[in-house]
Amino acid sequence: MLVQKFSTARFSYLHMKYLFFSWLAVFVGSWIVYVEYSTYTELCRGHDCKNSICDKYRKGVIDGTACSSLCEKETLYLGKCFTAKPNSQVYSGNWGDLQGVIKCQMEEAPHYDLGGEMEPRKEAAPVAFNKPTKGTSVEKFREMIISHLKAKVGDQANLADLGTQVLSFTDSNKDGHISLPEARSTWALLQLNEFLLALVLQERDHTPKLLGFCGDLYMMEKVPYSPLYGISLPWIIELWIPAGLRRSMEQWFTPSWPHKAKIAIGLLELVEDIFHGTYGSFLMCDVRTTTFGNNERHDFKVVDARYIIPEATFQERIRQQRCDVDEDCLYGTDCLTSCDLTKHRCTPEVTRPNLAKVCDTLKNYIQRGAPSDLSDELEKQLYACMALKGSAEQMEIEHSLILNNLKTLLWKKISHTKDS
Repeated sequence: MLVQKFSTARFSYLHMKYLFFSWLAVFVGSWIVYVEYSTYTELCRGHDCKNSICDKYRKGVIDGTACSSLCEKETLYLGKCFTAKPNSQVYSGNWGDLQGVIKCQMEEAPHYDLGGEMEPRKEAAPVAFNKPTKGTSVEKFREMIISHLKAKVGDQANLADLGTQVLSFTDSNKDGHISLPEARSTWALLQLNEFLLALVLQERDHTPKLLGFCGDLYMMEKVPYSPLYGISLPWIIELWIPAGLRRSMEQWFTPSWPHKAKIAIGLLELVEDIFHGTYGSFLMCDVRTTTFGNNERHDFKVVDARYIIPEATFQERIRQQRCDVDEDCLYGTDCLTSCDLTKHRCTPEVTRPNLAKVCDTLKNYIQRGAPSDLSDELEKQLYACMALKGSAEQMEIEHSLILNNLKTLLWKKISHTKDS
C-alpha cells in the first residue's frame, strides 16, 4: 500500500513537472513569436511607403519613370514584404508584365553608427529631397554629381563620363530636359550604395537591372534563386531549427556541380570587376550567402548590394570611428580594420581583401560534389585564397594570380559542357 502511494505521488510529481515545462516552453515560444511578428508588422508599412512617395510626386517634389504607374495608373503594385528594417523595406513588385523587387527607403529612420551596427550611417538617414535647389542649372547639377561621385569613389579620370550617364538617367521621360523633380529623385538615389554599384556595373550582368524609380523608391529585376545556396525559410520556422541541421539542409538544395562552378566564376568575376575597376575599387562588407543568388541560366547575381561600398567612402568613414579594440572597427559583417591604440581611431586598411572573404563563402559551396580529379587542387587553391591578408593593393600580383588560377581551374572543367 505504501509502495502504491509512493508510486502515485511520484507519478503526480513527474506529471506536474512535465506540464510545467510544457507550459513554459509554449509561453516562451509564443512570446518570441509575438515579439518577432509585432516587430515585423510594425516595420512592414508598404501602404505608408507608397503614400509618402505619391504625396511628394503629386506636390511636384519628385518625379521618375515609375511615378505615374505607382501613383496615377496604379499598375505598379507593392506585394509581399520580404525584408523590414527601420530605414528600408523590400517588397515583391508587379509592374504590368514585369516582376521585380521594390525597395523603399523609409523616413524618420534612426541614425546608426559604424561600430557594431549593420546599417551604414548615411544610408539610414531620411531623405528630404531638398537637393538640388530651385534655380540650379543643368551644368551646376552635373558639377554636383561629379563632386559627389568623387567623394564616393575617389578621384577617377573618367568621372565626367559617369556624370554624363547619370544625367541621361535623370531624364526619366526622355524629353531632352531635366526637371527639378527628376533631379531630386536622382540625387536621392545617388546616396545609396546599391544604386551606385548598379550604375557602375551596368554593362556587366552581375547586378539586377534597374526597372524604374520614383524618388528614392526603385524597382529592380527579380533574382529568382537566392540565397547562393540553401533555402530561405519563414522566420517562424528558422527559430526552431538547430544550427547543425540548418547547415546540413543548406547542402540539400544546391544545383549540380557544373552549375555551381558557373555561379562561382560569376562571383569571382564580380571581385575582379570591383577591384581597380573603371570607377575605382569597392569593398564587399557582407559576403553571406543571402547577399547573392542566380537566375534560371545560373548566371550569378548580387541580391543585396547595400554593403558593397566604395573603398574611398569606407576609408573616410572608418577613420572617424573611435575604438578600443579591433572589433570596434567592423563595418557590415566582413570589413574589419585594426584599432590604432595610440589615437583610439580605426585604421583605414581592411585586414582581408574581398577575394579571401569570397573564397570563405565559396569553400563549402563549390567543394561539395566536386569531381574527384579536381577536388585536391581546388581545395589547395581555396585555402591559398582564404589565407590572403591585408588590402588587395598590398598584394596585387598575388591577388590577381590566385583569382585567375581559380577561374581557370573551374572554367576548364565546365567549358566543354552545355552548362558553360
